[in-house]
Amino acid sequence: MIWGRSCKFYLSLKFKRSVTTCTVPIDAPTTLSSTCASEHKTLCYSLVEQLIGRGLFSSAQQVIQRIIRQSSSVCEAISIVDFASERGLELDLASHGVLFRKLVYSSRPQLAEELFYNKIISGGAYPDPLVLDYMVICFCRLEKFEEALAHFDQLISLNYIPSKASFNAIFRELCAQGRVLEAFNYFVRVNGAGVYLGYWCFNVLIDGLCYKEYMGEALQLFDIMQITNRYPPTLHLFKSLFYGLCKRGWLVEAELLIREMEFQGLYPDKTMYTSLIHEYCKEKKMKMAMQAFFRMIKIGCKPDNYTLNTLIHGFVKLGLVDKGWLVYNLMEEWGVQPDVVTFHIMINKYCQEGKVDSALAIFNNMVSCNLSPSLHCYTVLINALHRDNRLEEVDVFSRSMLDSGIVPDHVLFFTLMKMYPKGHELQLALTILEAIVKNGCGFDPSIISSCKKLQSSSNLEKKIEMLLQEIFDSNLNLAGVAFSIVISALCEIEKLDCALDYLHKMVSLGCKPLLFTYNSLIKCLCKEGLFKDAMSLIDLMQDCGLLPDTATYLIIISEHCRQGNVKAAYYTLERMSERGLKPSVAIYDSIIGCLSRKSKIFEAEGVFQMMLEAGVDPDKNLYLTMINGYGKNGRLLEARELFEKMVENSIPPSSHIYTALISGLVKKNMTDQGCLYLGRMSRDGFSPNVVLYTSLIHHFLKMGEVEYAFRLVDLMERSQIEPDVIFYITLVSGVCKNLIVNKKRWCMLREENQMAKSMLFHLLHETTLVSRDSNEIVSANSIEKMKFLALRLLQKVKDVSLVPNLHLYNSIICGYCRMDRMLDANHHLELMKNEGLCPNQVTFTILMDGHIHAGDVNSAIGLFNKMNADGCIPDRIAYNTLLNGLLQGRRVPDALSLSYSMLKRGFSPSKLAYHNILKYS
Repeated sequence: MIWGRSCKFYLSLKFKRSVTTCTVPIDAPTTLSSTCASEHKTLCYSLVEQLIGRGLFSSAQQVIQRIIRQSSSVCEAISIVDFASERGLELDLASHGVLFRKLVYSSRPQLAEELFYNKIISGGAYPDPLVLDYMVICFCRLEKFEEALAHFDQLISLNYIPSKASFNAIFRELCAQGRVLEAFNYFVRVNGAGVYLGYWCFNVLIDGLCYKEYMGEALQLFDIMQITNRYPPTLHLFKSLFYGLCKRGWLVEAELLIREMEFQGLYPDKTMYTSLIHEYCKEKKMKMAMQAFFRMIKIGCKPDNYTLNTLIHGFVKLGLVDKGWLVYNLMEEWGVQPDVVTFHIMINKYCQEGKVDSALAIFNNMVSCNLSPSLHCYTVLINALHRDNRLEEVDVFSRSMLDSGIVPDHVLFFTLMKMYPKGHELQLALTILEAIVKNGCGFDPSIISSCKKLQSSSNLEKKIEMLLQEIFDSNLNLAGVAFSIVISALCEIEKLDCALDYLHKMVSLGCKPLLFTYNSLIKCLCKEGLFKDAMSLIDLMQDCGLLPDTATYLIIISEHCRQGNVKAAYYTLERMSERGLKPSVAIYDSIIGCLSRKSKIFEAEGVFQMMLEAGVDPDKNLYLTMINGYGKNGRLLEARELFEKMVENSIPPSSHIYTALISGLVKKNMTDQGCLYLGRMSRDGFSPNVVLYTSLIHHFLKMGEVEYAFRLVDLMERSQIEPDVIFYITLVSGVCKNLIVNKKRWCMLREENQMAKSMLFHLLHETTLVSRDSNEIVSANSIEKMKFLALRLLQKVKDVSLVPNLHLYNSIICGYCRMDRMLDANHHLELMKNEGLCPNQVTFTILMDGHIHAGDVNSAIGLFNKMNADGCIPDRIAYNTLLNGLLQGRRVPDALSLSYSMLKRGFSPSKLAYHNILKYS
């Protein structure tokens, strides 16, 4: 390449400052060495001119290259380039390489980049590998890493072995960006080519691979380090690999690594053994955990609270409480005192099993050991006492906790909120804020109220604002908790605008909202149908540096599932996985429940299997959802297998799980199998509840077994099981449906499975609190007796004090209509309205059908018109009901007019309506 004379001016401009600021003085005294160097360069220049004059350009280039390499500074190298340029001498790529090296290592990478593009690339020359190598370093120093990486790839593609300097530059940047897998791939290629890299490369890369959980690559690199490079591994590298293997769940490899450590004279410490024990406990391999524990003792590592608590928690989680106590009793032998965590593990387990008294005994023992219970201990016990309906103790326990000086948090607020009546959430928030002020800020809230002249004020929000200000002035972190509690309380009472105002105020004060604050607002927005606003709030939350957690995604996925939008739920699940978040069991439960309700049980099984493969263990709620789904879809064999699998996994069945399984078996006429599980349910200490009785009664009423169903009703009453609204709706609607059974059916009812039914009744009877037979046998072997039974039942329902319910009223109205008592039916319509319940399409359709059967088509037409006037838009069933009534009343023109209106609404007449049109036309 011919540079031309422009090169001289270009370089002189670029290096003017360098030349004039050279550290060597212009008039420096000439020493012997400098004189020799000057004479040598003069001779070289003279030689170059002689070679050019003879036409030996190649030899001249070699001399120039040698002079540039031997030059002592960049300034001197540039003068040599100028000399060659003035004489029209082509500077070869090797000389360029030498020049680029001097520019890069003399902190002139920007000029090297400009020369590279302007003199080599733009001239169409193919860069020499040596030049590329130097340019990799150059681009890294200019922080143009992608260009450096591209040139490094080009260098490797030429089968050129890069220098250590260029590889180290690439390697450092890849590791700094967290691109450890790319760094590993380059490392293997370069190291395999014979470039033996420093120990620090192995150290940094193994750490990065372990952090990213690329354990296969980390182990491969560990072998390369020892076998190929012969570097002895350090304790640090062993630990990095060990913790990475434990985190990934590769426990066999972790055990082998410990053996190798011991072979090389490096012994694992207590922290490493505890980590291994923790992972074995997590994988439910308690035998292996104990073996690791005893090895730790053998080598002289003394266990601490964390080690022993890990073992206790592992045994307790598997339901092996006795073995957990055994480890607890051995703590004193090892000189370790139980701490708050030790007691909390046992308290939490007993509370989960409903053994509240045992949990309270442990709590009192902890107090007697002069250990202060944590807030979490109190929260768990309060929740358990509430589930056990021991409300007075809840109140005493809560006051004791607040009096002990503990500062409450949002978890306690949510726990207590479930116990408070609806609408009292702000009052509870005020109580929690007063405790925060007293225990966290050191102020007496009553004195503050007195100073602010609000002690007699009934305005909760003013008091809350005052307390929030005091907390904010005292402690910014507590202010975040306090604001979040108030916002959540407002969300619960659906005061969304006020909640958003508090969020704005919180942010404007410089107080960072907690993640659960956003979650409360997102849940409230979803509840009000403002799904897009909820997603916008998530974006805002992320802009503030808070990423959605599993609770956030649970809210979104649950809302999708509630709407039946499984596709959107799957999409959200994928986004969650892309962010590296592991879905919780509650998220899987929500999706499986939605699929089960849609009778997509095979898809539900797929999601269940996906959850197991992801390493998420099912809990009681998920087992209940799956067993319920199997039962409703007639897959009772799979339901039983899953039940037994649950027991094998040391998850004790709940009464709800037994109920779902027994109900499913009875509904599939497998009553004998249902009896087996009913017996197990009794042996496990569970009594049949209102849900089980309701399910069984619904089944036998549906099968026309009215007498047997009412025997169960009587048994339930004698067991002192309080019926709920769903029970009465089931009972009334079931009896009413049996009112329209035709006479043939009364004769066709067969007494199948009598032995199984007798066994079922006997097992239920064993659980009754009063062991006496029923004084009254229900008779329902005719329509007249059924009507009498229905009237008695309707009267009883009217006498029971129940919260007004639309479905119950619809069932009652339906009963009166089926007994041709339209005055009573219409009377209950008015009663329903007086209690604030608006009739829906079902209500009007029931009444229209009743009037039609009574031969009063005009009243049915009036109801249809009233339905439209009240804004209750008729559906397809309402249209067809009136259409059939008009045809039965021979009012064909009115029927045809209605069918035309019906078609305009997008509804088509039923097959029966078409048949009647042809019949009466």
